[in-house]
Amino acid sequence: MTGTNADLARAFPSRLVHDVRAVLAAMPDPPSPFMSPFSVDVSGEVVSIPSRIYNEELPIDATHGLAARQRVILHCLYSRHGDGMVRQRHLEQIVRSGEPWVAPFVVQLVGEYVVEILEAIRKGISDVATPGSAQGLLYGDFVARNASFFARTERRVVSYWSRYYRHRYPAFGTYPGCLTLELLRAAAADRTGRRWPRHTPPGLADSHHSR
Repeated sequence: MTGTNADLARAFPSRLVHDVRAVLAAMPDPPSPFMSPFSVDVSGEVVSIPSRIYNEELPIDATHGLAARQRVILHCLYSRHGDGMVRQRHLEQIVRSGEPWVAPFVVQLVGEYVVEILEAIRKGISDVATPGSAQGLLYGDFVARNASFFARTERRVVSYWSRYYRHRYPAFGTYPGCLTLELLRAAAADRTGRRWPRHTPPGLADSHHSR
């Protein structure tokens, strides 16, 4: 599936439509359509987020006219960019956000392959496993609403670790992606009051701590 700039409004809750339109009006047209949107539930509303966009980044001065919320929306969209360095720059601007509609952009990146991004997420959501914390409530609610999406993310983490990083992190439990999954799983368990299931292959669960 492909889409254009106008379709990117579907990546955010409908109440943000005016802010999203302001951001899209500032963004340059992409050289090619965005790719393969995925759907998730954000606080009871289904949104459709692109797997990748290819728009050029805006110059810094071009963002000065955007309101604070609009800049967060902009960073969310560019966290889906085809260039990993662009994704990381924009992720670092949103990873500590308290907006629930930011969560899917962060969690999607947990299931991708750039280890520097995984480290940035792990550090940015370090409070997520603290019972009752704002981060914990936000991400716990997101994972609980999107159990299948999170299970798919877990499997992707294992796949990328096995393919690209097993030599650097022989134990899956030391891999930044695994450590971040543990934080998110703890948040979901705290939010729901029950142990959150794992979706890692048999044997790998023994290489990291169980909740």
